[in-house]
Amino acid sequence: MILQCNELGIRDAYDSIKKGGIIVFPTDTVYGVGCDPYNSDAVNKIYNIKGREKMKQLPVLAFSKKDVESIAFFDAISEKIADKFWPGPVTLILPVKDRKIAESLGLEGKIAVRVPNHPGVLSLLEKCRLLVGTSANFSGQSSFDDSKEILDEFSGYDILLDGGKISNSGESTIVEVVGNELKIVRQGKIKLENLV
Repeated sequence: MILQCNELGIRDAYDSIKKGGIIVFPTDTVYGVGCDPYNSDAVNKIYNIKGREKMKQLPVLAFSKKDVESIAFFDAISEKIADKFWPGPVTLILPVKDRKIAESLGLEGKIAVRVPNHPGVLSLLEKCRLLVGTSANFSGQSSFDDSKEILDEFSGYDILLDGGKISNSGESTIVEVVGNELKIVRQGKIKLENLV
């Protein structure tokens, strides 16, 4: 089902998420595919749709830093980065606090989290607070920044929130604090020198 990324479409997408649905949505980086992170059946569907190995964990999008604090532990460096770049294209890898989410996502002590900077997905997150948010693509293939490409080349989801073409797209930078050092796990829109 294709829905406009507006108030009505977001409400229907939220209803679908609550029932275990898989949603494709625009973010400030690329189109994402997601579900309720506490629903292990829906999480497994995303792995199957993407053809992704279970050992590669799925990241979680949150409405706010406060929502992230409910599921993960911040250190001083990660806290500074979150305060500076959220909402925005930086994903942090943090120690997981919430056992239920660790179990449903099959996590081994750490969780990848981000607060995106896109009005559509933030409106959806305002309702559901947390959402699995991985790129809407088949594993190993490039991500999509245009809803037309999703319709032509990606399948298996329940709802596409159509936000058109994402301007200024590109992957988020994934970082982790190891000891007292900041490590880049994946280089994206933000460079290391801008993070510290």
